[in-house]
Amino acid sequence: MIKVVIVDDVKTIQEALRLKIQSNPDFEILGVYNSGKEILRAIQQGLKPDIILMDIDMPEMNGIEATEKIMAINPNIKILMCTVHADENSIFKSVCAGAKGYLLKDESIEKISRYIFETLEGGSAMSPGIALKALNLIKNSSVNEINDNSDYKLTSREIEIIRQIAAGLTYDQVADNCGISYGTVRKHIENIYRKLNAHGKVDAINKAKKGGIL
Repeated sequence: MIKVVIVDDVKTIQEALRLKIQSNPDFEILGVYNSGKEILRAIQQGLKPDIILMDIDMPEMNGIEATEKIMAINPNIKILMCTVHADENSIFKSVCAGAKGYLLKDESIEKISRYIFETLEGGSAMSPGIALKALNLIKNSSVNEINDNSDYKLTSREIEIIRQIAAGLTYDQVADNCGISYGTVRKHIENIYRKLNAHGKVDAINKAKKGGIL
């Protein structure tokens, strides 16, 4: 059984999501929470879901902040943002916080189920319109947005790649977007990790955020 948690402050949406999830015999709902603060407290107390469907706008603590804090406690938990917000800023902040996917609340149970399975298998599930916005955001990101005080000295190509990795794209997807080979992407990633003195993707993304690159 796949253990699912729902986090949303609107009772009608909680119920709609609960009914959808319960209709799939592969899923078990561990709990339903009203805010980022509530789910964070539950994680701190030992709750270990496989996946969290996380709203963004909630009282006390929003879903993006909760996602970042949960990832710091247990990075093995997969978080899917499940929201009505389809703006590029929310998408970018969510994936930088550690969300593994981004879907809209009105998706069918068939699509939600597929997104959950894709995420647990290591993918980055996104509603089609969301995925297009995420790619456009990356492509339109200006290198001039980088903090001039950063000591990392990443090249424009390395910046392009770390932004795509932060948005949840795979090496294959990055290779296709940049028109380069998979092996070249790996070499760029190695250089990025070396320049950032990072010990993995999460560490690299965090240091890139602090350096003003993301």
